[in-house]
Amino acid sequence: MARFLRPLLRGTTYTRFLHLWVPMLIVSVWLWVEMSLPWVPALVLIPVGLIPAVRRGEGVQARLLLTPGEQGTEISVEPSATWRDRLRTVLWLEARMVLGGVVGVATVWLPALSYTLAELAYGRVPEFPVLNEATPHWAFALLVPIPLVAFYGLVVGLGELITMLAHRLLGPSPAERLAALEERTEQLMERTRIAQELHDSIGHALTVAVVQAGAARAAGDPVFTDRALEAIEETGRTALEDLERVLGVLRESKRPVSSRPTLTDADRLLESARVSGAKVDAELTGPLDTVPGPVSREGYRILQESLTNVLRHAGAVPVRVRVTVGDGTLDLAVRNPLTAAIPGPGRGNGLRGIRERAALLGGRARTGPDEGDWQVHVELPLR
Repeated sequence: MARFLRPLLRGTTYTRFLHLWVPMLIVSVWLWVEMSLPWVPALVLIPVGLIPAVRRGEGVQARLLLTPGEQGTEISVEPSATWRDRLRTVLWLEARMVLGGVVGVATVWLPALSYTLAELAYGRVPEFPVLNEATPHWAFALLVPIPLVAFYGLVVGLGELITMLAHRLLGPSPAERLAALEERTEQLMERTRIAQELHDSIGHALTVAVVQAGAARAAGDPVFTDRALEAIEETGRTALEDLERVLGVLRESKRPVSSRPTLTDADRLLESARVSGAKVDAELTGPLDTVPGPVSREGYRILQESLTNVLRHAGAVPVRVRVTVGDGTLDLAVRNPLTAAIPGPGRGNGLRGIRERAALLGGRARTGPDEGDWQVHVELPLR
């Protein structure tokens, strides 16, 4: 019994009833003007439903009255973009008018029927059609609740039906679903990229700081210590700039990425590695300033992560860096002597991030031991 009466306590039941009644207001006005042509409003709805903005208005109404307070409802609030959307809107308007007509008739006649049965039970002869010739009797009191229960069930049932139709006829079209999926994918990719940016930038800064601090403590040389502190300061300042930029991207989704470092800023990475004790032999060949922005930015991060791995796992060892801008390809290679501390292929977030960056641009990356060295070799297409 409690489950049966539960819809009476839900505000949705009454907002859906109001939604079903709205078309009847329009029809009532028309019938007041011209009673002999009741089908005219349904005919007028056909060209009205073809107007793109009508779908948005119907979607807003449906969300507010049929699914109030629900998150992620499958009812679109976008205007019609295709003829299929327009036809679905026409069907929705016609279905809404038909169901509204049923509710309108039931709202008038079913309560009136209960009242008539109550009159018969009281001993009065009603003027209600069909029952105006019935003989009054107290037993009619037992029938009084039936029309009201029927009216209650009709309102709840048609409310559920109109909501289901709203999801089917006003729901997102395949194009809208695809656009939403693409937007969600872009958001996930952006979150992954930001996480990788923080990993590369902050990881590099912390690695340089740890290596420099350890080397300064072991050296016991005031001059070397001053140089190490300067390197730590410069690396920390750069990391703070990167952090502020990434946080700015999070705060402002439309903020351009042109401020991100590119391969033209590779000298500061190489100098940071040299100050940390690594013997860097670098050769940058070709016009780096002509490399497309996305490729140059990802190439910078790949070089940064490669040098970070060297400092973190191998320490102050000779490093060979080769960056070549060729015919349609950016070739980036970082090699250093292999040590036992270096992880095997496929391990570590940094190496996985390098491969993901390369794959995202349609390139390829090889990481792992090679002829006694540890290598990171990346090829990125420029087109």
